[in-house]
Amino acid sequence: MAILPILSYPHPHLRKKAKPVEVFDASLAQLIEDLFETMYADGGVGLAATQTDIHWRVLTVDPMENNERQPFYLVNPEVIEREGTMLSPEGCLSVPGAYDKITRSQRIKVRAVDKHGKAFEIDESGYRAAIIQHEIDHLDGKLFIDYLSSMKRERVRKHIAELSQEKKA
Repeated sequence: MAILPILSYPHPHLRKKAKPVEVFDASLAQLIEDLFETMYADGGVGLAATQTDIHWRVLTVDPMENNERQPFYLVNPEVIEREGTMLSPEGCLSVPGAYDKITRSQRIKVRAVDKHGKAFEIDESGYRAAIIQHEIDHLDGKLFIDYLSSMKRERVRKHIAELSQEKKA
């Protein structure tokens, strides 16, 4: 297993749309393991392959509910049903230090496949649904800050630029 580098905003590859996985082999299984290891190393609850500059439709999630790991992954995920709305407090490993509330669907049904290509569907709501929607946005080249006002986005951009300068110093 390996910890992969995570792209930081405003890296242009975060805007790339991921391609569907078509080959279900050991490299896919390895990618899933590496995404989990990377996510845990950075203290995240979700990670999309695009955040590591790998543009396959793969994401990992672990909501860590009740201080217990509950990891799962989705390959080629697609939201097929949505219901209700909620305000979801969000942050992002690719946008360090930025947090805000985003309007998300309260309940979703997702169609995906496992690492062997076997199709399945899941129903999720609340926090778990928000994480999945956030990560699917990454696969579509969107960031949670895209939902913010232009003024808030500009504040995030300046904050990230300041962090980048501090790292160089």
